[in-house]
Amino acid sequence: GKTTTIRMMTGLLRPDAGRILLNGVDAQAEPLKAKRLLGYCPDEPALYDKMTGARFLSFIADVYGMTAAARQAAVGELAEAFEMAGALADVIASYSHGMRQKLSLIAAFMHDPEVLVLDEPIVGLDPRAAFTLKERMRGLCAKGKTVFFSTHIMEVAERLCDRVGIISRGELVAAAPLDDLRRAAG
Repeated sequence: GKTTTIRMMTGLLRPDAGRILLNGVDAQAEPLKAKRLLGYCPDEPALYDKMTGARFLSFIADVYGMTAAARQAAVGELAEAFEMAGALADVIASYSHGMRQKLSLIAAFMHDPEVLVLDEPIVGLDPRAAFTLKERMRGLCAKGKTVFFSTHIMEVAERLCDRVGIISRGELVAAAPLDDLRRAAG
């Protein structure tokens, strides 16, 4: 249910019923406006293997209408933070799984999204990159932005989340601050 929910939030799937609002924008009624708010890192990054990392990030920056200066600043800073600066000139086909994940994360963060959606983002990351990701997530939240991510690792959710949702068999069975969930469960 969680990946399906994320795919509906990002416009990759249509919901059977109901609406999805991202910062008050209806994702089905105004899909382009909703997508401009989003940064998205899927559980399996879909990248263009024949492009270099730099070209891919340039393509993503074009999609979001970033200026050349904003693009250069964001890519430089994020590539350094995720230790990818030296690999951006290489073709994506040569990247390991972890490097692909980092490139996808850079792409998701680079336009400073209002809503960041991450599906199992820590899988495949080395400890340093995982730490960087967690710090970046906290940074967006500190700026009043939304970070929505899925994880099977409760410890990660406990450390990072203000609210936790639990999905069972495709249904959201609980959503609240973690302490409230604990009290309700006894």
